[in-house]
Parts: sequence; C-alpha cells; structure tokens
Amino acid sequence: MTTHVLVLCTHNSARSVLAEAMFNHWAQKLGIDAKAFSAGAAPSGRVHPEAIAALIAAGVDVSKLSSKNMAVFAEAEAPEMRIVITVCDSTAAQPCPVWPGAPLRAYWSYLDPSAAPELKQPQHFELTRQAIAYRMLQLIQLPFDALDNQTLQPLVQRIGES
Repeated sequence: MTTHVLVLCTHNSARSVLAEAMFNHWAQKLGIDAKAFSAGAAPSGRVHPEAIAALIAAGVDVSKLSSKNMAVFAEAEAPEMRIVITVCDSTAAQPCPVWPGAPLRAYWSYLDPSAAPELKQPQHFELTRQAIAYRMLQLIQLPFDALDNQTLQPLVQRIGES
C-alpha cells in the first residue's frame, strides 16, 4: 500500500514544494512505494521560480509541481495521508481540516528562502533544498509498512529535530 505524505506551508510556493519534490525524488530513486503532495492554507497559485531552479539544478523532476489549497486533500476522493508535515511557522499556528484517516502530524521548521534579499535567494533556496532533501531522505527510509502510527510518530518528529 502506498504511503502518502502531505507537506503544508502557507503559500505552497517554496518549502512545501521543495519537500514534495525531494520526497518523490528519493522514493523513485530508492524504489519505495510512497508519494508526497504539498499544499497551502493560502496558496500563491505559483511555484516560486527559485524553487524550480534549485530543483532542476539538483536533477529533480518539476513537471508535476503546482501550488494548491490544502482543502483539496481533505476531500473524500483525495488520497488518504499517513503523515502531514507542516514546514512553516504561520501554517503550524493555523487550524487545519480534519484529514481522512487521522494521519500523524509533525512540524519541521525552515526559514522562508523567499524572504531573503533577491540577490541571495538562489543561495537560500539551494540551502533550504539541501536541508529538506536530508530530512526527506531520512523519512523515506523509514519502514512505513512495519510501523504503526504510535511507533512512527516519534521517529518522524525526531527527523524534524535533526
């Protein structure tokens, strides 16, 4: 059974998109049956160009990335999420929909690379992509099928603290 992960951020244009792309990149490379999605509480409607540039430079597929509202994943026809990770402070403080299947929740903080001065944004996006890639690699290697949510929760939380 495919493990589904949802990554949330306010605008769904940078950090959450980087996480979705890196998780799916690792899943494909390692042959693991898992898929990530990303969404936002107030999506911008576009993926930040520097996020796209950092992913392309790292050899990551960007063809299916888009900015979308998190309510899409609370609908009955949406894939059931096993894990929901929030990657920005403002979204962590907002109420979220009730997710079908009652997935486990985690909060992993990252600074917003789009808040950097424009000339420094390429570097900030790449550093954020690297930090997210490291955590997503740790996450994708967890034995999802062998762990119940009670056992999985502290492992996911610990990755966010690494």
